Amino acid sequence: MFQLRRILQLRQQGFSQRRIASALAISRTTVEHYLRIVEAHFSDLAQALSWQDDQLHRLFTHRVPQPEADRLGDLYQRFENYEAQLAKPGVTRHHLWLAYKQANPNAIQYSQFCERYRTWRLNQQTVMHLEHKAGETLFVDYAGKKLALVDPTTGQPQPVELFVAVLACSQLTFAKAVASQRKADFLQALSDALTYFGGVPEAIVPDNLKAAVTKANRYEPDLNESIEDFAAHYSTCIYPARSGKPRDKALVEKTISILYSRVYVPLQEQSFHSLKELNQAIAQQVEVHNRQCFQGKPYSRRQRFETLEEATLMPLPLQPYRSKAFRMAKVHPNCHVLLGEDKHYYSVPYRHVGQSVKLVYTAQTVEIYHDHQRIALHERQPEAYQYTTRREHLPSQQQWLSQWSAEYFIDQASQIGPHTRLAIQELLHTRSYPQQAFRSCAGVLSLVAKVGQQRLEGACERALTYGAVSYKLIRSILERNLDKTTSTEVTHKPLPTHENIRGADVYQ
Repeated sequence: MFQLRRILQLRQQGFSQRRIASALAISRTTVEHYLRIVEAHFSDLAQALSWQDDQLHRLFTHRVPQPEADRLGDLYQRFENYEAQLAKPGVTRHHLWLAYKQANPNAIQYSQFCERYRTWRLNQQTVMHLEHKAGETLFVDYAGKKLALVDPTTGQPQPVELFVAVLACSQLTFAKAVASQRKADFLQALSDALTYFGGVPEAIVPDNLKAAVTKANRYEPDLNESIEDFAAHYSTCIYPARSGKPRDKALVEKTISILYSRVYVPLQEQSFHSLKELNQAIAQQVEVHNRQCFQGKPYSRRQRFETLEEATLMPLPLQPYRSKAFRMAKVHPNCHVLLGEDKHYYSVPYRHVGQSVKLVYTAQTVEIYHDHQRIALHERQPEAYQYTTRREHLPSQQQWLSQWSAEYFIDQASQIGPHTRLAIQELLHTRSYPQQAFRSCAGVLSLVAKVGQQRLEGACERALTYGAVSYKLIRSILERNLDKTTSTEVTHKPLPTHENIRGADVYQ
């Protein structure tokens, strides 16, 4: 869905199919296929973008046909290792062609094989000059050399990473120290960079770091869901450089080498105890770098940005991006799912028991989705092995049981009458563990549906005079209609006359 929405957004901005395919690193026929389906169902692309993910998912149920395999197969991927193999004794191009032919029966013949390898070698030795359009590309990377914080208690250095982002046209530079290259730190630094530039470029080019790429590929690397979500939030696209090809992002590589002298050297005599202190010092040095004129030119990076590139950037969204994580989970029989990172359980509607759901969580919230629809939203809780439950997620019987507490039963009894309230309190106090009396309290309160409030109030009043209140006693009073007489109405029958009965005068 991220990829599909980017295709529609770029098409809406006037991009051609070929340019969309190039920006998103996918086949042009794939772009054409998706747009043909959308244009057949919608007269306006804005209407398609307004649909929910589950609606678009149902629209695109047919698998996208893959283009037929090229006759070249994996030829150019093999070329990258041929130079090392040809250096070995006895290895010739013919040997390499035979191995290639065996793996690709319909492959090109030996003469074409040699010609293509020769051309490839020549291309590897040349450098292409690229003219970068304003607002088109942002290159990002981490510096190879690390900075360090000083632990205020031990005095030991703690290494930190330097994140660098460079706009391709103006070469305006942003740099920030971060704790690590992990996903959360990378996305936060990238978000801060866009805020610093005050706008969003058409494409962001990182290298194949794990925070962005799940599987590197020369042509179509697989991006993780977090970076795809980031790109969708800012309406841009992520286009990783080829693995092991620093020339693909030569601008940021060159900028990092410049920052070693313009940032690292001025800070090397200073000690910093927090990232905030360090980043304030880095920002000052980077601003000096941005305002310094290019060698042999009368303008600086800052001037070139303000005159050429600032107005071409897309506007920032109203809300900054919040780093999200994604995890699949199965709904347990107790209507909860486990967020493994915190070992905390969150409730979902009971009808989803046994189904697989997706957890999308930030530092503040946990969202749970099924079939692209959000079925639950919770505040994130850090306590391990605890449950966060919404009562409406449970079956009706469990909803009633979840209300049980001493306060609940006393409140329900107070609505019937004072004697019922005293009887419930007596039941709760006679148990060392109040939860033991909950069933008895529920039984007493259930009698009101059979006999009414007045009779239950009378039965509880009589039971209190006995000094031992229980559900069975109150039920017995009602069954024998003793609630209709007061406890003072006690009948005394005279003792029978018998020779074995001595009488009261014997005890004088």
